[in-house]
Amino acid sequence: MTYRVCFVCTGNICRSPMAEVVFHARVADAGLDDLVEADSAGTDGWHEGEGADPRTVAVLAEHGYGLDHTARQFQQSWFSRLDLVVALDAGHLRTLRRLAPTERDAAKVRLLRSYDPAADSGDLDVPDPYYGGQDGFEDCLEMVEAASTGLLAAVREQVEGRAA
Repeated sequence: MTYRVCFVCTGNICRSPMAEVVFHARVADAGLDDLVEADSAGTDGWHEGEGADPRTVAVLAEHGYGLDHTARQFQQSWFSRLDLVVALDAGHLRTLRRLAPTERDAAKVRLLRSYDPAADSGDLDVPDPYYGGQDGFEDCLEMVEAASTGLLAAVREQVEGRAA
């Protein structure tokens, strides 16, 4: 049975596609491709149908990641097929938990940086780089990569628990 993860930010053109690609690379490196799927979406539909922000694509390419992405809006009906919904900041976390049709679905929503033991527990947001310069995208990637290691460990534990 496939374990499904969806990363969510606001417009699905910067942070969430970045998190999706990095996590997918971690999953592939761990040999879990057949057991774990990752995708992404936005809380809002502003950029639906568009590609990722060119700065996101450039930063990912610079660090060896490829990205083929089309933005989409998160749908409430997806909760039933997802095992984990990963919010990129506290605003997304609140929006997604309000959108969740059940308490069980709301419990599926977690902040990405909660998986990074070195993150400041008082601020687990991945800041939106959209209105800033290239440095913001670099910082975003650094935070995503740091959290992805812990996220992979947590997902691996869930996947192995299912197989037991």
